[in-house]
Order: sequence, then C-alpha cells, then structure tokens
Amino acid sequence: MSELKEGQKAPAISAKDQDGNTVSLDQFIGKTVVLFFYPKDNTPGCTAEACDFRDNYQGLTAKGIVVLGVSVDDEKSHQRFITKHSLPFTLLADTDKKIVTDYGVWGEKNLYGKKYMGTNRTTFIIDENGLIAHIIRKVDTKNSTAQVLELLP
Repeated sequence: MSELKEGQKAPAISAKDQDGNTVSLDQFIGKTVVLFFYPKDNTPGCTAEACDFRDNYQGLTAKGIVVLGVSVDDEKSHQRFITKHSLPFTLLADTDKKIVTDYGVWGEKNLYGKKYMGTNRTTFIIDENGLIAHIIRKVDTKNSTAQVLELLP
C-alpha cells in the first residue's frame, strides 16, 4: 500500500478496545479523531505520549475531539496500561497488525544497530468527514497534544 497522504479517506478501522468492544472509525463521523499509533504499552516514550493526551483530555473533548490510541498489544495489556496511568480514552488492540499495516506505520526499526519490525509512532488527525486532515510523523511524546492543537482551527 502506498503512503497515506493528507486529504485521503482514512482507512476503515474495526478493532477490539481494551474492554473487548468492537470500535470502528465510522462511529465517529461528524467528529475530529486523533488516532495515535504507538509501539508498546508501558514503555517510557509511549507512557509519556499517552499521559500527555490524558493530561489534556478534557480540553480535547471540550473541542469535540475523540482520542484513540492504537498498538499491537492485546486487550489485557491495554487494560493494565489504562489502569496504571488512569487513561480516559480508548485503546485499540491491533494484534493482527491490520490497522498499522493499512495506515503504513508498521515497518523496519533500528535500535542500537539491531533491526526489527515495529510500529512507527505516528499521529493522524481525521476530520469529521473521515478524511485525513493531518499526519504527524515526528511525534514529540511529551508535547503530543500541543502538536495536535497547533494543526486544528
């Protein structure tokens, strides 16, 4: 699949959340969705990013914004992550890697010279019509909310 671009229709999503409920992107037509992809629950960068969204969650929801996090971790891992850090938003379990593949964020990574496959941290802002309004490829984990808000009217 070619790289997604701003203005394109966002790929469909249907996945289980931390409670086993099926969530689809279509549920949020009419709202702005912040869809953030992160590598792994309870790791330092991912925790900083999730907690930044948590700390600014009321301001985001006051603007009608829905926050959804996606990683390849399972539902139980997401439950632990939410409980440990009091996260108020939905996390989607993409254990079959369909969503990360459809969004083009699954790829080769390099850590200390070792190559492996994983999720590249990326945030998509999807408008009320289901179109990709913005893509943030260089996410600042400690200021991810500010990065999102800079791009919104």
